[in-house]
Amino acid sequence: MNKKTIAITREEYDEIIETMKQGFSGCRPNNRIATALQIEANLGLRIGDILKLRLCDIIKDGNRYRLNITESKTKHKRYFTVLPEIYEFIKSYAEQNGIQPDERIFTMTERAVQKHLDKVCDYIGIKNVSTHSFRKFYATNIYEKNDYNIVLVKELLQHSNVAVTQRYIGIGSKLVENAIKGHLCLIA
Repeated sequence: MNKKTIAITREEYDEIIETMKQGFSGCRPNNRIATALQIEANLGLRIGDILKLRLCDIIKDGNRYRLNITESKTKHKRYFTVLPEIYEFIKSYAEQNGIQPDERIFTMTERAVQKHLDKVCDYIGIKNVSTHSFRKFYATNIYEKNDYNIVLVKELLQHSNVAVTQRYIGIGSKLVENAIKGHLCLIA
């Protein structure tokens, strides 16, 4: 089955994460997968890069933290800022689970994450969600909260050009619809 992955809303994000943490009949709670998806939604990385992440990949740089990884898909270096709250969230998770700074934070496969996510989304009734929906959630939120700055989102996602980013977050059709609606010039 070929499905188009959507960018989830904030409400869907909250519901998915809470349901994953609490579990439901036939599905145990899974804080590990919930944590991985929360990190994806806050860093904008692909799930494959999240699953390879180590605490030592987040470097203190003066009064801030930054990511120091090479993305698996693109082979691009990623040096973006990591908010202190996100770093502390990841650090706390690692400490609670006895994970050393040079060890992978997550020891699971993309398939395992997707399988559990599918089960949760089926339970709560959200369709066309994949792990990539959390990266799209990040991109869409950055876009909307920064005056619809598509160039900023392009840089954060490390896309090759703006057109790719527009297709990625699905703004092309929204812009066309808004332009058409804004051009109504009828005289009765």
